[in-house]
Amino acid sequence: MSVFGTAIQLIVDLDPDVVSAVRTSLLTSGVAILLSAVVGIPLGGLIALRSFPGKRSVVTLLNTLMAMPTVVIGLVVFGLVSRQGPMGSLGLLFTPTAMIIGQIILSLPIVINHAMVAVNGADERVCSTLQTLGLGPVQVFGRLLLDVRFGIMAAVITGFGRVIGEVGVAMMLGGNIRGFTRTMTTAIALETSKGEFAFGLALGLVLMLVALLVNLVLNQLQQRG
Repeated sequence: MSVFGTAIQLIVDLDPDVVSAVRTSLLTSGVAILLSAVVGIPLGGLIALRSFPGKRSVVTLLNTLMAMPTVVIGLVVFGLVSRQGPMGSLGLLFTPTAMIIGQIILSLPIVINHAMVAVNGADERVCSTLQTLGLGPVQVFGRLLLDVRFGIMAAVITGFGRVIGEVGVAMMLGGNIRGFTRTMTTAIALETSKGEFAFGLALGLVLMLVALLVNLVLNQLQQRG
């Protein structure tokens, strides 16, 4: 059987190692993007609506963080959670929690920036109209986010697509432990280096499928928005 055929067979047979890597990837990335959304969406909306000293610097910093290599983020978090770091006593290194922390740092600037763009693109008359109806600031803000919901959802999906396919943070902070912190990307890197091309290809196909689904949903949201 060819390498491609073997890879397909591993997926069809739900190979335990394949399933474990996929599950770990989806779990850590899902939790990371959920937490990033909870923090990043309101923060991005507030930055877009408010004028304050240093706003331009904040936006510049966010844009810089969006382009930050994942290896650098991994190094920073590694320094925080290693035994010699300020969070070393928590024992987070080489755990899914450490991976999630790194992925939050990776995805949060993306969510904030896309939320800012979505809110900035809203009709300027929305807030004033809602205020004349007697709604309070929190209600106005919530209704505004509802009006730009497709842009907000695109922010979340873009952030998820970024973290699901990264390898630097997962490798450095998770340690690529089989059945515990091994993700699709780290498993691909390891198994391919060992010559297990069929296994790496199987995970690569699953990762491509996830990326395809993410992009299809994102395109649909952009068209609706």
